[in-house]
Amino acid sequence: MRVEDREDSLEEARAGRALLSDLTDIAREAASRIIMPRFGCLSATDIRTKSSPSDLVTIADVLAERYITERLALLLPGVLVIGEERCSTEPHLPGLAAQAPCAVTIDPIDGTANFAAGLPLFGVMIAVLSHGKPVASVILDPVAGTAALAARGEGAWMEDATGGIHALRVAAPVDRLDAAAGKISWRSLPWCDQAQANRTMRSMTGLCDLRCAAHEYRLMAGGHAHVLAYGRTCLWDHCPGWLLIREAGGFGARLNGVPFHPGLPGTGLLYASDERAWQRFHKALSLPD
Repeated sequence: MRVEDREDSLEEARAGRALLSDLTDIAREAASRIIMPRFGCLSATDIRTKSSPSDLVTIADVLAERYITERLALLLPGVLVIGEERCSTEPHLPGLAAQAPCAVTIDPIDGTANFAAGLPLFGVMIAVLSHGKPVASVILDPVAGTAALAARGEGAWMEDATGGIHALRVAAPVDRLDAAAGKISWRSLPWCDQAQANRTMRSMTGLCDLRCAAHEYRLMAGGHAHVLAYGRTCLWDHCPGWLLIREAGGFGARLNGVPFHPGLPGTGLLYASDERAWQRFHKALSLPD
């Protein structure tokens, strides 16, 4: 690499870190000003349903997304913002991600059902996309004050409320299913042999469903899970997590093995510690090729 190329790469890395710092600040501000003051204090009129009785949105979701969007307009003028709540009335927005030079996805409160129930398992998720590919992500736990961060080519790390950081790394692959733990969403099962998938899941040492992708991604990036499988793959739910797992050393792809590209349609997502482990889980769950 030429000296000038190294200098350009260093400048890009510095710019990426600076942007990530700004995004983290915005997420923390939304959490402290809007989300946490309403946690455990919602009235019945502060909660409503969207597509189903279990698909909830609260006043905190709406106000937090609005705040983050307004801050992004100042930070990145003209950026395409793809927010979960905005997309409920403008469903065409995710389809614009692949062509956009810069887009930002927002899940103002991932795990809204937990938040509405007073359960402290929810997160704020933000990802920056360049032509549909994630380049920076923030997954903030507003309760603990810790943020899982990733930048393309720069790795993944956890930042605490005081600014202290430590690197994130996925768990080493396991050779036996009875030594594996993770999350396999029932929504991913329609595309596989359900009887075989059920046998596989029963043989695993531990399965969890936190009703919160933010915390499930943080678990795996921190080395506490070996597999994650999802059926629904909304951009705001999975762009931040995909980059986090990738930069923490893991491997993720669509359920049929096609590489994940957030700007293009596809079916489900499966993650493992590396590609060989991915193939092992793919076969064990009898997922389609």
